[in-house]
Order: sequence, then C-alpha cells, then structure tokens
Amino acid sequence: MSNNNTSSIVSKVWSFCNPLRDVGVGYGDYLEQLTYLLFLKMADEYSKPPHNRILPIPKDYNWESLCNKKGAELETHYATLLRELSTAKGILGQIFTKSQNKIQDPAMLAKIIDMIDSEQWLVMGADVKGDIYERLLEQNAQDVKSGAGQYFTPRPLIRAMVECIQPQPMKTIADPACGTGGFFLAAYDYLVSNNKLDKEQNKFIKLETFYGNEIVAGTRRLALMNLFLHNIGDIESDNFISPADALIAASPTTYDYVLANPPFGKKSSQTFTNEEGELEKDDLTYNRQDFWATTSNKQLNFVQHIRSMLKTTGMAAVVVPDNVLFEGGAGETVRKKLLATTDLHTILRLPTGIFYAQGVKANVIFFDNKPASKDPWTKEIWVYDYRTNIHHTLKKNPLKLEDLKDFIECYNPSNRHLRKETYSPFDSAQGSPEGRWRMFKYDEIIARDKTSLDISWLKDKSLADLDNLPDPDVLANDIIENLEAGLESFREIMLALNGK
Repeated sequence: MSNNNTSSIVSKVWSFCNPLRDVGVGYGDYLEQLTYLLFLKMADEYSKPPHNRILPIPKDYNWESLCNKKGAELETHYATLLRELSTAKGILGQIFTKSQNKIQDPAMLAKIIDMIDSEQWLVMGADVKGDIYERLLEQNAQDVKSGAGQYFTPRPLIRAMVECIQPQPMKTIADPACGTGGFFLAAYDYLVSNNKLDKEQNKFIKLETFYGNEIVAGTRRLALMNLFLHNIGDIESDNFISPADALIAASPTTYDYVLANPPFGKKSSQTFTNEEGELEKDDLTYNRQDFWATTSNKQLNFVQHIRSMLKTTGMAAVVVPDNVLFEGGAGETVRKKLLATTDLHTILRLPTGIFYAQGVKANVIFFDNKPASKDPWTKEIWVYDYRTNIHHTLKKNPLKLEDLKDFIECYNPSNRHLRKETYSPFDSAQGSPEGRWRMFKYDEIIARDKTSLDISWLKDKSLADLDNLPDPDVLANDIIENLEAGLESFREIMLALNGK
C-alpha cells in the first residue's frame, strides 16, 4: 500500500476528531474508542476465510453485532459489549480493561463503525497498519490538552538509539516504562529489516521478544494495540505488558536489551485519600535490597532498576534528565556504582525542543552490564554534544533521524572500540577547535565534583555573536524550556523544605 493511501486512511480516521471535540470527546478518548473498534474489526476478519480462526469473542459481542444497530440500541449494545469483553482473558481482556463508551452521540458512533467497516485491515501490511496507528498516536501527543505527550518519545530519537544498540534475533528486549510501545516497534523494524528471519526467529519476535510495564491503563491499551497492529502478539496470547509499577520489586527475569525513556519528573508518588476525604500525595521511596541508594527520585530509581534488569551480557540505552548526571547524594552514589559495575561508554546530550513534555533537558546514556569485578568496568566515556548551538522546535524544525546520523557514525555500532574524536575547523566566534564528539577517561570523571557526568565544552555561539541570534520563535522556545526546567527545580526545593 502506498504512502498516499496510508495518508488517506489517516485523514479519513482523523476527520472525525473536530466534530467529536465539539461534543466533548478529546483526541485521547477518540483514539481509545478507535482501538476497541479496530480490534473487533480485525478479529472479525481473522474469523473469516482464508484465516477461519475460532476466536474467544462471543457472537453477541463481535463486530457484526455492532454493524446492524443504530440509535439508542447501538449505544446501549456498545456499552454492554465493552463491559462484557473487559472480563475476557489474554490480550482481548487487556485491550478492553476499564473500557467505557466516550462517544455519546449514536449517529457519530455509527459513522465511525461504517468508516472502519469499509476497510480490510488484515490485507494491509503490518508496517502500513502500524504506520497509520503511529501517526494517530503522534497527533494525539501533539495535542497539549490531552497530556499524551509525556508518554510519547520522538521516533527519530528512538530509531537512533536502536541503530546504536543493534538488537539481534532470539534475544529479549524490555522497557519498564513503555508508554505506547515506541521502542518495541523500532526494535521490531530493525530486526525485520536487517535479518533474513527463519520461522523460529519470526515466532520468537512475535511472542517472546518484548516485555514491558505501563501503569497508566489507557496508555497500556494503546501500546498493546500498537504492537498487535505490527503483528507482535496474538489475540489469544498472554499479555506481555504488565500494569504493575516496575520499581516495586526486582524483575523476575533478566533481559538482553533495555531501551527506555522513563517518565519525566523526579518524584515517585502515589495518591491516596486521607481521613477528611482529601486527596494527598505520598512520596514513594522504594526500599529495594538490590538498589545502591534509597531515594524518592524516580529517575535514579529507574536507572538502578534498569541495571538490575540486564543479563550480565545485557545492553541498555536510557533517556535521562540532566539531574541524573549531576545531582549529589544518591545521584553521586548511583553514578559511581554504575561506572564500577557496568561499562557506561556513551552519553548523548540532547537539545531542548524535541520532547512533547516541556522543560526537559535530557540525555541518552548507553551502558553494558558486566559480571562482578574488583576493578571498575568503565574505562572511558564518549560524549556527543547535540545540544550546544542546536535549535529544534516541535512544529517548524522537528528532530529528524538525519539530524542524528553523525552521532550514529561517531558511535560506530559495528565496533564501538574503534572510535575517534571529531574536530571542527577553528572558529573565532566559537573560540575552540573541538568537535561534538569527545572522550573522557575514567580517572578524569571520578575526579570531577560529585562524579558529575554533565559534561560540556563547546561555547554557545549566540552568546558570542549577537548578529547571529536564532529566530525569535526558537529563542522564545528556549526561554520557555529554561523557565519550565527552573520551575521544576523550585518545586523540588519547596517539597524538600516542607518535608514532603
């Protein structure tokens, strides 16, 4: 199927958004209803020739039961269907967990059902179905009001991380905060594109490669559907995305790869109702025997947890905010332990303006787990500065995979032990000949204050050359990002002062 046809289906599916928003149905709610209906339509196609599969969907609540009803009868039946299917086993029940009808206008619901019924979804390739759904997820992430952006990592960044890690067939891949499943899908695409897979390898990819956690029910549902549309998992297969908080306990299994962008925001908290019936937040400090430091800093807990999830030969690529690289106390403890027990070989410094959640200054850390040793495993850290003098915005100049090609080449995935620092021609405005790619020895790192990994060396050109300032909208975006990051820091200080 051509890109044009894919785009036309996306346009058709998305054309209902504005009328629905006028009656109070947001992007996220619409996408959720689409998930239920798409799943039922595809199950219906599986039950017919040439597939002829017997599926665990009662006849009273299958796709055809929806197609021949209109008006109040359709609305009542749809609500009953959602409730009944939420009790099913396997991925079917997981897709419909806590499902509710958010489209109160039965005429609009009938139109959406007709639109989905007009397409044959199984004849589309997995890449086409998946691409359609991914585009919808991205449009949902762009909707500020939905708040979905916090669960959506920019796909070019994910692809770059996967190209550096180069996952291999017959190995397991985990993400303890998987959002809508972006890392799984990029890894799946890489495995399929770069290998001639036999029957056993294809089966392993479909049913045994991917494992994740996602505690937000609606986001987890979208992830399950996203994977299903990419031909990962099956209607009758066990669910491989757990609703449990990954940080509560050590993973019962270790994995070959962990690719993750844990949620931004430093505190882990749970909400409960006090005696007066008011909602309160209680910071979570995970008392795990396998953690190096006990802290309520969610990011540091995820870093510790991810290290514990890896096999001794396992590899990880993790998006972390700046505070993980420089924070003292527990942060220093975690960094020293990470340098000692793993080979933390690469840091990619990311620019602002690429994430849907604002106020984020982030990096990607790459580390390989190792067996116990009396000497530190990290000998040198390579840092790529893709932040200084780089300006991205979500709409006018979004991050593209092409932007990270130089980093991937410097990373040298085929043999990362054959790396060379890069140098730029001397630039008087920049005041330094160094390029974006530099190596720092373990002894240099450990001697830094608090073993800080927040390393930069390039000069900001806009500070030295007022004639070459970025566009006003880029400057404005940078100011917003810095203010958001500053506000987040102040919130943390206030919480600490108040003893919360």
